[in-house]
Amino acid sequence: MAELVLALDMLDETRALEVAREVSEYVSALKVNYPLVLSAGVDVIGKLAKIRPVVADFKVADIPYTSSLIAKIAFEAGAKAIIVHGFAGVETVKAVLDVAEEYGGEVYVVTELTSSDEFFRGVADRIAKMARDLGCHGIIAPGNRPERVKELRRIVGGMKILCPGIGVQGGKAEAVIDAGADAIIVGRSIYEAEDPKKAAEELSRLL
Repeated sequence: MAELVLALDMLDETRALEVAREVSEYVSALKVNYPLVLSAGVDVIGKLAKIRPVVADFKVADIPYTSSLIAKIAFEAGAKAIIVHGFAGVETVKAVLDVAEEYGGEVYVVTELTSSDEFFRGVADRIAKMARDLGCHGIIAPGNRPERVKELRRIVGGMKILCPGIGVQGGKAEAVIDAGADAIIVGRSIYEAEDPKKAAEELSRLL
């Protein structure tokens, strides 16, 4: 069965924690990005981790040393996994992976964004191969383009594929799961819903 990951791309810590608790029985993990961490502080990761495992979506893309420091902060704060941009290159991804191994954490590599166009496609395939060869735990693939998820699945084999872009960005949960995704990442369609718990429940049924 595929998993549902809640993306808390919010600014208000109190509301983020409320929504996380409301939908906790239907989601496998909580994804936090810079907006919430920069507004609430890095300690919000630990607070959310008491509800569900946290994926630190920092899309790390700096030099290896700086990237390793970012990863260390995320894992020490309580994150289970971190997301790194593949275009930053082998050395950066490897630096983050080395830190993750120290903390028993996971690394997911962005192959292409949901907003990317065909220009990025050849590079994305190379990034997927790099993530596979380095032994990363999975990749991030565009859930609003299931045909790309299919192509990337052929490259990464049994690695986990997490897909954002469901709902507001046009992606359909059923289509991306059929294409080979292991998890869908959904944010606004849940936390902006009149009843977030009901929205999460309905999505979980599809999976």
